[in-house]
This record gives sequence, structure tokens and C-alpha cells, in this order.
Amino acid sequence: MRHDRGVGVPEDLTVVHTADLGRQRLHELRALLDAAFDGQATDEDLRHALGGLHVLALRGGRLVGHAALVQRHLLAGGRLVRAGYVEAVAVDAAHRRRGLGSALVGVVEDLAARAHEAAFLSASADGARLYAARGWRPWRGPSGVVTPEGVRDTPEDDGGLHVHDPAGAWDVTGRLLCEWREGDVW
Repeated sequence: MRHDRGVGVPEDLTVVHTADLGRQRLHELRALLDAAFDGQATDEDLRHALGGLHVLALRGGRLVGHAALVQRHLLAGGRLVRAGYVEAVAVDAAHRRRGLGSALVGVVEDLAARAHEAAFLSASADGARLYAARGWRPWRGPSGVVTPEGVRDTPEDDGGLHVHDPAGAWDVTGRLLCEWREGDVW
């Protein structure tokens, strides 16, 4: 596995591409997601986190924290956006409330700022507090998905979508659309 500290990556975190994770680390990631999301993580949740960059927190060689950044194309207010989409942010219960989640997200924000037009994510109510503290803004406009049959609204996701927008440059009141994928579209 190739380890990359990169610019702005704290010494205790590692950034790797999905191709460099390896089978064992993928199994660890699935177990971490299951534990962090009370057994509600799905195979699709794991697949959504693949194909991009992973920020890993390892303690004693064991995976205790993770955040992924994958590329997605979104339509924001009618404009096509090459977005860095944050997936699978999880911290082992024994390592929570120590700033690890914030550190993982900070690295993802930096990676997204260097490679994408904007960063987006879907957050739980608990996660939303972390993201708000880091300058993420809730997307206030309606959300939807572009399916093979056409555009379908996703009102269940309204209020849970966020953009990393410290400068306040994005009009968060427009319609936000994502491409279709299996499982949770957002």
C-alpha cells in the first residue's frame, strides 16, 4: 500500500487511492462503517466510497477513522458541477470526541479544494453539527436525482445535503440534482 502524507495531511493520517487499499483494509473499512452506523451500512454504502481517495486514521495498524472523496457530477442551480463528494466518514467509538472526525474532514476539504469545483455531502443530524462547525452550509433548495426514466425529486434528502462553502459563494437555494446510483442516491 502506498502511503501519502501530502500537503496539509497531519502526520497521523494517510491518504490512499481505492486501488491501494487492499482486500484486508476494505474488510476493515466495512467493519468500521457497520460499527459507526449501528449495523445499518450497506454494500452500496461501501461501493459509493470507492473509486477515489481515502483518508485513513490508523492506530496500532488498525483502522479507526475514515473519510472518502469521490468525484460526482451534480447539477447545482442548472449548472453542471464537477464535485468532490464526501462518503463514508466514520470514527471508531473509542476514538470519538477527540477531533479525529474533524481532522479527517479537514483533509478531505483540502483535497476537494485542489481537485474539484466544490465539495458536497449528505449528513445525518449528528454529522451536520461537525460539518457546520467546519463551514459547510446546508443546501436549502430542493434535491433530486436524474434517473433513466427522468428527474425524480428526493424530498427525504432536503435539508441533509451540504456544500463546503466558507466564502458563501454558492447560491444554496437552487435545485440540486445528482446522477442515479444503486442504494442511497445521495
